[in-house]
Amino acid sequence: MRKNIPVLALLLTFNSLFSQIMPSTDENIPYLVTFSKNADKTWGDDDNIQIYFFTLPQEIKTPFFIRIFDANNGGKLDENRGGFNSKTKFSLYGGKGAHSSDDAKKTDPTGNYNSGSLLYTKTFGDDATFDDNWYTFGPINPLEGELQTELGGYIFKLVVEGLDGDDGNLYKLSLSSSKDDNVKVDGGNIFTYEYCFRSYDKELTLCHLYPFVAKGIISVHVNVYDYDEEGLIRIISVAKKGDESILKKSLNWEVSEHKIEPEELNTSLDVQFIKKKPVKNNNITVFITNQYGATLPFYAVPIGGVPKYKYKIKVTK
Repeated sequence: MRKNIPVLALLLTFNSLFSQIMPSTDENIPYLVTFSKNADKTWGDDDNIQIYFFTLPQEIKTPFFIRIFDANNGGKLDENRGGFNSKTKFSLYGGKGAHSSDDAKKTDPTGNYNSGSLLYTKTFGDDATFDDNWYTFGPINPLEGELQTELGGYIFKLVVEGLDGDDGNLYKLSLSSSKDDNVKVDGGNIFTYEYCFRSYDKELTLCHLYPFVAKGIISVHVNVYDYDEEGLIRIISVAKKGDESILKKSLNWEVSEHKIEPEELNTSLDVQFIKKKPVKNNNITVFITNQYGATLPFYAVPIGGVPKYKYKIKVTK
């Protein structure tokens, strides 16, 4: 008897050639960002909590590792707001509810967002040991995750919380089969429903986000926080050569709406942030919802590959 394999799970199998680091090379983003709870919200982080998910295929049975680059609050990479005084907590969850809990997928983390079974946790302050260096959680048993077959396997959740202080913690994440190096896990990936990142300071640079558009979506809303009018946002897809966003103010957010074409279903979009002027230390928060208000996941390794516009040749008689 032939089994029906979910489209997303099938597409995930094509991503095994790439190492799983967030931000990835394809995204061209310098760092992820989490500010501590006393930070001014106009600095780019709207809620001081970021949540990331790690996907492990069901066939992976060997232990793996989750690595954090520059986890401390201090040194040359992090954003100093008048003297480093901050702490950031990284907590890894698996088990039932790690991803399936509705609170875990909210863009405003409230309620039971830290659902699941706590596997590892560590709080970092201004410790030079971890500056410009990697810290590793693991070894981790893949079976300790939450099985979500429609997402390609077992899911683990990393909750990053800004605690005391007001500085910005800049960091990267890695899903690895090695404790001491970044070695890909075949078929693995990292995703988030709300992306808080640092853009490059230099003008004419380009950052990419890759949300996955599932079946049944007819439109999406791109929600951007604290963009500082540094440039423009453009969407590339298999059906769009360049759909520019017209951002409309909505409280502290800017929102644009985009129609989804049938060809774009079960593919990734390339949401491009094009810097038109030099803005230093600009941190941006982004989430995307469908017509029902449900959030779309951003994948470090875009599902199905980086989308390329497919030219349509019209034949006239």
